[in-house]
Amino acid sequence: MSKITMYGTTTCGDCILAKQVFAENDIDYDYVDITQSDEATKKAIELNNGVRRIPVIVFGDQTILVEPNREQLLAKIN
Repeated sequence: MSKITMYGTTTCGDCILAKQVFAENDIDYDYVDITQSDEATKKAIELNNGVRRIPVIVFGDQTILVEPNREQLLAKIN
């Protein structure tokens, strides 16, 4: 799979789940903690059509998943 970027926070349950799925499947990704950057927060909101929900996961094919559950994320990476 191509490059993946995940926008999230360290305390978000859905973000923790996504990190677990990536780790279990040996998937490399870039993690952007939106609490550390106003620009990253704005980008995550922009990617989600103006709605503040995380994680926002951008895949190499430019598709985006927002708050995916385990099954949705596994379907995308497999």
